[in-house]
Amino acid sequence: MAAVEDALLVAGGLGTRMLPTSASVPKEALPLVDIPALHHLAREAVAAGVSRLHIISSPRKDLTNLLSDHAWLHSKRPELDSQLLSPFADVEVHVHIQHEPLGLGNAIECALGDINGPFLVLLGDNILLDQHTSPDSFSPSRASLQLVENFKQNGLPCVGLLEVSPNEVSNYGVVRQDGERILEIVEKPPLNDAPSNLVLCGRYLFTSDCKALLKKYDLETYGELQSIAVQQHWMKHDGLIGVEMAKFQWYDSGKPLPWLQAQVDHALRRSDLSKPFSAWLKERLSQD
Repeated sequence: MAAVEDALLVAGGLGTRMLPTSASVPKEALPLVDIPALHHLAREAVAAGVSRLHIISSPRKDLTNLLSDHAWLHSKRPELDSQLLSPFADVEVHVHIQHEPLGLGNAIECALGDINGPFLVLLGDNILLDQHTSPDSFSPSRASLQLVENFKQNGLPCVGLLEVSPNEVSNYGVVRQDGERILEIVEKPPLNDAPSNLVLCGRYLFTSDCKALLKKYDLETYGELQSIAVQQHWMKHDGLIGVEMAKFQWYDSGKPLPWLQAQVDHALRRSDLSKPFSAWLKERLSQD
C-alpha cells in the first residue's frame, strides 16, 4: 500500500468574516493564544508522517513571513519548542495559488499535478486538538495520524467526523453510516432532515484516483459540491470510511465568536494557563 507522503493545507479563503484583521493578516496566521493556526496544521500533518506540504493560497494573500524560518529568535526565548519557530524546516513546502474561491475540489486540483498517491487534506480554518500543550512543550494534534492509521488498515479513503449539537447540524455536511462506512453526505440539511449529528470536520484522506474523479465530476457541472460528488463516488464503489474524532476539540478560526470561544477553551485546558486564567475569569464574571 502506498505511503501517505503529501498533505494539502487549504488556506485560499480571504477570511472576509474576520475583517478587518484579515485584510492585513492572513487568517491562517491568527494565533490560538500564541501559536498560529497554520503552525498547528503543519505540525499535525508532519506528525502523521508526510514529507511534503502543499499550501493552497490566494493571489491576494502573502504567506511569506508565516512560512519563514524564525530559528534566529530561539536565543530570545530558549524555552520555546524549536519546531514552533521553524515549523516548516523539516518538510518540503509547495505553495499553489487558487485564483478564484471555487470550492474544495478546485482547491485540491491546484496541487494534484505535484502529487502521486494518497494525500491528506486539512482545512486551514479548522484546528482539531487532543493535546493542549504550551509552546515550551508542544505536542501536535493526532487527528491526521488517525486518518493515516485507518488508511493503513483499510486502504480506503476516509474522512474525520465529529459530533455537533442538533442546532448546529445545518451548518455542515452530515453523514449517514453503516458501521464505519459512510452511505450518504447531506450538505447543510435542516434539522429534521439530518441523518445524524456526525459531521465532516475538515480532515480528509483521499486516494490517488481523486485526480481522475475530479475530472469526471467536473467543476462546471458540480460547482462547489465537486468534492462531495467525488466522495459519493467512493461510497457507491469501494467505500468511504468515517473516522470519529471523539476526543478532539474543534476550533474554527473563520468567525469572530467561535475563535474567541476557542481562545478561552484552549487557555482553560493548557497546564501553563488554566489556573491563573480560570481565577481571573471567575473574578471578572463575578463583577457583572
